[in-house]
Amino acid sequence: MNKSINLSRRRFFAKTGAGLLVGAGLPSWLQAMEGMSEMPKRAPNKASPNFHPDVEIDLLTKPSTISILPGQPTQVLQYVAKLIKGPANTVTEIPGSYLGPILRFEKGQKIRINLRSELNEPTITHWHGLHVPALMDGHPLYAIDKVQVFVYEFEMLNRASMSIYHPHPHNMTASQVYHGLAGAILVTDPEEQRLGLPNGEYEIPLVIQDRRFDDNNQLVYASHMRDRMMGFYGDRILINGRPDFNLDVASRAYRFRILNGSTARIYKLAWDDNSPITVIGTEGGLLESPVHKPYVMLAPGERLDVWADFSGRNVGSQLVLRSRSFSGVLPKMATRMHQMALPVGSDYPLLTVKVTRQVSDSPALPNSLSTYHHYQISDTVNPNNPVPIAISEGPMSMLLNGRPYAYNDVLPSERIPVNTIQLMEIFHAHGGSGGHGDDKSKEQGEGMQHGNDKPQAEGHKMGGMGMMGGEGMAGMGTMMSMAHPIHLHGQSFQILSRSIGAAESEDYATVKDGFIEGGFKDTVLVMPGERVKIIKPFQDFKGLFMYHCHNLEHEDMGMGMMRDFSVE
Repeated sequence: MNKSINLSRRRFFAKTGAGLLVGAGLPSWLQAMEGMSEMPKRAPNKASPNFHPDVEIDLLTKPSTISILPGQPTQVLQYVAKLIKGPANTVTEIPGSYLGPILRFEKGQKIRINLRSELNEPTITHWHGLHVPALMDGHPLYAIDKVQVFVYEFEMLNRASMSIYHPHPHNMTASQVYHGLAGAILVTDPEEQRLGLPNGEYEIPLVIQDRRFDDNNQLVYASHMRDRMMGFYGDRILINGRPDFNLDVASRAYRFRILNGSTARIYKLAWDDNSPITVIGTEGGLLESPVHKPYVMLAPGERLDVWADFSGRNVGSQLVLRSRSFSGVLPKMATRMHQMALPVGSDYPLLTVKVTRQVSDSPALPNSLSTYHHYQISDTVNPNNPVPIAISEGPMSMLLNGRPYAYNDVLPSERIPVNTIQLMEIFHAHGGSGGHGDDKSKEQGEGMQHGNDKPQAEGHKMGGMGMMGGEGMAGMGTMMSMAHPIHLHGQSFQILSRSIGAAESEDYATVKDGFIEGGFKDTVLVMPGERVKIIKPFQDFKGLFMYHCHNLEHEDMGMGMMRDFSVE
């Protein structure tokens, strides 16, 4: 694997900063970053003699090769799983794919997973979407080296849903995911089982990824700083790790479990005959009732549970799932400069479904799917003071809450009392201030000196960035504004509201009907100029839980869009 993209902060500034910082002194918070980049390492967790698992899995990460395109095999990284204890269907391979096997669990199971690495670089696995203790969440603190083993032990607390497992080492997440380390987790529970939804061969995971290959069929990954600032985009679409994906179906209903496994690309899913997409669930599980959409937006890390009914279609008929055209997720300046073989927001096919056999019976779509509590403002402990998640963008400086990632650099607003439900607001912070809520919430979100709680002497705030002066940087930030899928570790949240500025309304009109507002989510796409309020519980577990942009290049950047909540 090419490690050249994993630059130290010193090399990062040396290679990219000179031209952008001419005439501008580095503020102290930026100068301090070189000393903040090192991630301490903790000893790998070992098995507890008092934990008695219902399910135990050995999970290996290793280099491998697989045939993806005709000709020479492709070098990849793979998860390989071996079931030690538990139901026979717990581990299901995806035939012919570099992707990790599907892991199937039931709510209430006690689970032990023994992660072993054969990689030549650190790695750790994060259970994206699962509600687990901080020690079991896959924080970069616990990255293991080659031949080391990290033992995860947790009870499955999630309701029926689709989650992900993927690496989360500091500054190397994107590269390891891109080269193949990712897999799906399907959780079931009695509520779901009673519905009689399509299962077995009629429940089909669909992992959508874009990749780029060289003439020798080897994966090409980000080699330019532009690829890290805008995100890396491939020129071929793979479904379940395979190109030109065709799916043969019977004339009946199917359940598609769809995951955006790309590192940066956003999709606008729609059927080519303009029939609606029927959504029955999102990341956190089933909706209350089905939702019919003309299209659905799907950002990296997001999942969809889709009811796809081919009843009444003749044998030989075809239906194409496409990504339709949209705009506004990349800066217009970058769109002109960043030429792609498969442009973001263009119209292109993803997969073809072909009806190959006629059947007479098919399950009916349930009118009611699930029941759950709808969070209200009155449930939160901070109804007038939302926890800020401020997105700020500029050359070399895409940040959250005005700070680069650093271990043990927790802002006051990032300290969350355990067993509370929090109102949070995600917004673009251009203009040199938090720009929302009352003065206290704005003050809490401001950048702090590393190691103490004093505001920056330069007057640095969430949107200013300090590099070119507040006003100049605010203007540059607006020019650099782009969409960000924000992922919060730990429990799923509910979306309370979305609002958009008038200046962005034209682009927003191309995506706004594709958002699923109900249900539970762990990742939300925030468009330029958009403000999203969410309600999120922080229950059961104390410790560090990350939040970050799931454009994985942004997460990994030397000044990356990743922070910690300290639940205390």
